[in-house]
Amino acid sequence: MIEFIKGKVEYKGNDFLVLECGGIGYKIFVSAETLLNAGYDEIKIYTYMSVSETGIALYGFLTGEELKLFYKLITVSGVGPKSAIGLLNVLSPSQIIFAIVAEDVKTIAMGQGIGKKTAQRIILELRDKLAGEAESAGDAALTEMVSSAQGRSGEKAEAIEALVALGFGRSEAAKAVGAVYTEGMTTEDAVKLGLKALA
Repeated sequence: MIEFIKGKVEYKGNDFLVLECGGIGYKIFVSAETLLNAGYDEIKIYTYMSVSETGIALYGFLTGEELKLFYKLITVSGVGPKSAIGLLNVLSPSQIIFAIVAEDVKTIAMGQGIGKKTAQRIILELRDKLAGEAESAGDAALTEMVSSAQGRSGEKAEAIEALVALGFGRSEAAKAVGAVYTEGMTTEDAVKLGLKALA
């Protein structure tokens, strides 16, 4: 198993890059974020090797966070490496985690190759795992994210629904309202401040 490759980026395609290491050029399929942030200097790419009937492919990530979430996604029945990388192409790891714990099927289904049923399966199989891992690992940021997604109520929930009705994604709206909401705030004020945060 190849854990990572360190080398110089020789070429960037639409969804892959070629990394030269020891005189060998490795074609590695990457997320949009990794492709954008990978320069042409020497970089370290964390990799996953996929072996299937159609051949062998390398998938790579600049951060361990992306790779860790990628591993979780491909454990879900019906989600292969291409679907997992497709989801990471449209959402950041934190957005994906938030959408999963918030049971936001619409947002998860934004990934290429992920339909409504697959999105529901991802949520069903990963929601409790993510919440449990946050608690056991003492990950404050993830714990806060999970609590925010699980504990929405009252004016806060109404503000989120109002932003969704205005065309924003549920996880996007929840993050915006969560960032500006304070105890006792009215729904109207939460919506106004949420809109400013989204602007």
